Amino acid sequence: MRKLVAFLVLLLVLVAIVDRVAVTGAQRELARQATARYDLENPPEVSILGIPFLTQAIAGHYDEVKVAAGPMTLNGLRLSSVDFTLHDVTAPLSDLVLHSERADIRAGRVEGTVVVPLATLNQKAPNGIKVSVDGDTLVVDGEVTVLGQKVPVKADLKIGVSAGELRFAPDKVTVGGGIPVPNPERFINYRIPIKNLPFGVKITGVRVVPQGIQVSGEASDVPLHG
Repeated sequence: MRKLVAFLVLLLVLVAIVDRVAVTGAQRELARQATARYDLENPPEVSILGIPFLTQAIAGHYDEVKVAAGPMTLNGLRLSSVDFTLHDVTAPLSDLVLHSERADIRAGRVEGTVVVPLATLNQKAPNGIKVSVDGDTLVVDGEVTVLGQKVPVKADLKIGVSAGELRFAPDKVTVGGGIPVPNPERFINYRIPIKNLPFGVKITGVRVVPQGIQVSGEASDVPLHG
């Protein structure tokens, strides 16, 4: 009896080891495919969720896969954080191991977030304007030039999304210096293109975070093959 129990324990340990080895290989291959297809700067960190992995691998279906790409530059725009969750991923283990070059790997749905940091927001802002975060609001302050005179200005920034762009419009503008400035908003309005996100994600929302702006998006039926 003791020998049988010892054997069963050993078998469970071996299965667990094989499970972890298999998941590591699959994660590595999914990272390679994503890097090749979406021209990422570095291979992302891929985590296939769910235990045991082998059950999912045999079925060729993974409920949830986390992809953390880290900082990256997209169309000249520096992003500080790029994270995606892939749902309903089809990736047969045999294809990953034996025919990865022609495997049909795809996600039924992808949710993603990217962070546009304050450094990028300030780089793109009009000259003389500094962007910062106050709670859940973007604020700007600085100086604008009116009739050759430097005029201090402050405002909150409202964020909109349209046609692959983040649009920043000032609200509650305060102008100092005693110089009348017609339509001071025009000195602070600006836009940042944000398009061609990895996995074909389309923007669904934006919100202010301590690091800058977090942009969220979704996509469906996304191919992952390189």
